[in-house]
Amino acid sequence: MVNDTTRLLGLDGLVAERVELDDAGVPVVDLSTGCEQARCCPQCGQRAARIKQWTTTRPRDLPVGGRPVRLRWRKRRWYCPTPVCPRKSFTEQVAQVPARSRLTTRLRQAAGAAVADAGRTIVQAARDHGVSWPVVAAAFTAHASAVLPDEPEPVTVLGIDEVRRGKPRWAWDEQASSWTVTADRWHVGFVDLSGGQGLLAQVEGRTTRRSPAG
Repeated sequence: MVNDTTRLLGLDGLVAERVELDDAGVPVVDLSTGCEQARCCPQCGQRAARIKQWTTTRPRDLPVGGRPVRLRWRKRRWYCPTPVCPRKSFTEQVAQVPARSRLTTRLRQAAGAAVADAGRTIVQAARDHGVSWPVVAAAFTAHASAVLPDEPEPVTVLGIDEVRRGKPRWAWDEQASSWTVTADRWHVGFVDLSGGQGLLAQVEGRTTRRSPAG
């Protein structure tokens, strides 16, 4: 029977067993697995019966009711029942907390949507969701890939602009008795000026050399 706390938490496949407050007053939610499919080997699909060991993970999640929460999921590692299966053993996983994931799926999706739909920068979204900017960048890429077409529509007027990333770095060359540039990063953006597709692509560098395909 699913309790009200589990419904409030809203993580499909996980059951809230207990909630307590840590020393900072943050709710700590103890979770157990409530999905029978989690006992099935992800490689061969057979349902396991023998437990290898117990393990506890602490995936990060969105705030609940405006308050940050800490999740503590005690789950089982099973022996795969199929002798020829190369997996041998596996740990329980659910859609909201995939295997080896330190974040819930909904936290990743919210971080990506903050950039794609809310107009936040990757740094802002990372700060707001308490994750690193590479995580947000990957989440934004996944979000954009799901909604954008594989190829843009034909462009009538193409805009090209270059942007310097940071300041150039210089080093003194003893042999030449002069300063030389050691780092000067540029990005070139391609924009649909006449249509509504916005930024089409962004590449690093500003060289005039063409690619073999170009």
